[in-house]
Amino acid sequence: MSTQEALKIAGEKGLDLVNVAPNAKPPVCRIMNFGRYKYEQSKREKEARRKQKVITVKEIRLRPTIDEHDYQVKLRSVKRFLGNGDKVKVTVRFRGRQLVHADTGKELLARMAKEIEDLGVVERKPRLEGMQMVMILSSRPEEKGGKQ
Repeated sequence: MSTQEALKIAGEKGLDLVNVAPNAKPPVCRIMNFGRYKYEQSKREKEARRKQKVITVKEIRLRPTIDEHDYQVKLRSVKRFLGNGDKVKVTVRFRGRQLVHADTGKELLARMAKEIEDLGVVERKPRLEGMQMVMILSSRPEEKGGKQ
């Protein structure tokens, strides 16, 4: 039907001619109340936004000379963060001449990555950035079907 004809019918009924699918061939229009259409669309968008999961990045700082018990405490925190679905930035900070032994930091991060294998994956491999070595971990994507 032509645009003028549709506008005439919409005017007689006291409604609006709304272009629902402008990219379709030919474009799809509907005779309806435009205010109500906008309201329903905003409601749908709000619902979609509410269902989105916000991913935050948590940071855990280590030293290359960290003691075993302190390491276990940090590891527990990393596991808790990954369990909540957050990303974790693990940072090993070097002071002064410790930077010469960057391999100890790399070993520490590799050990942590190995111990959280079941919960998460390494998103960014350990990389030296100035006086610190950084690795980013993210939680493992859930398999379809879920846990039972």
